[in-house]
Amino acid sequence: MQEKRKHKRLSLSVDIQLERLDQDGVTTLKMITVDVTDISRSGIGFRSDQKLDIDAYFDTKIQIWTKEVINAVIRVVRREDLPDGGYKYGCTFVGITDNDAMKIDIYQIFHDV
Repeated sequence: MQEKRKHKRLSLSVDIQLERLDQDGVTTLKMITVDVTDISRSGIGFRSDQKLDIDAYFDTKIQIWTKEVINAVIRVVRREDLPDGGYKYGCTFVGITDNDAMKIDIYQIFHDV
């Protein structure tokens, strides 16, 4: 896969839940659990059994290595079919605070040591 991220990807193995945002910015009641594979300051990658639409927006809470929770809005920009019938997704952060983005930067510093 061609690297398209602006920032270095870091491994992060956690499950998160996504809430789909509709056109009015309102979340749906349906929660989707996914398996996060990597994260960077600019986006997140994950696997899921559910087929999600490209350009769909989701509200999510990501628990990082320190057990802190990052609140973010993501946009699905890439979907890849997996041999097991699931999907691998690439998403960009479109709503994340500078403070939460800094937590990811700090994780990268400790991960690179």
